[in-house]
Amino acid sequence: MLYLISWAVIGVLLALWSVAAWAADAILGWTLAHAGSLGTQVPGAAGSELPAWLAPWLGAEPAQWLSSMAAALMQLVQGLLQFAPALADGLSLLVWGAWALGSLLLVALGIAAHMLIAVWLRRRRAHARLPRPYAV
Repeated sequence: MLYLISWAVIGVLLALWSVAAWAADAILGWTLAHAGSLGTQVPGAAGSELPAWLAPWLGAEPAQWLSSMAAALMQLVQGLLQFAPALADGLSLLVWGAWALGSLLLVALGIAAHMLIAVWLRRRRAHARLPRPYAV
């Protein structure tokens, strides 16, 4: 009965691990497939102006420097977002590779639990056969 319980627990953990890997693959794949259009949907992504409340606190030169830095950063982010759909296949391979490694570890844990139960039952049976010393 203990063997059945231990392998049932391992089976449930393996099922949960598989569902988590499938969900991660689906969510990451969908996100990366649509990442190219994310840069155009962000409000205010086209403009790189500083907020009006910040202008009095900065001089003209730091404000211009921050505006040019924000514009350059926005171009970099949009370039990375355009490249993101190409990463979907590699990320899927990485997710399922992690799933395979985790599954092997769960099966190894099941084998170890099986062996520990066998040793425990063997010792319990051997201990039950020993003659009991009489109390003096």
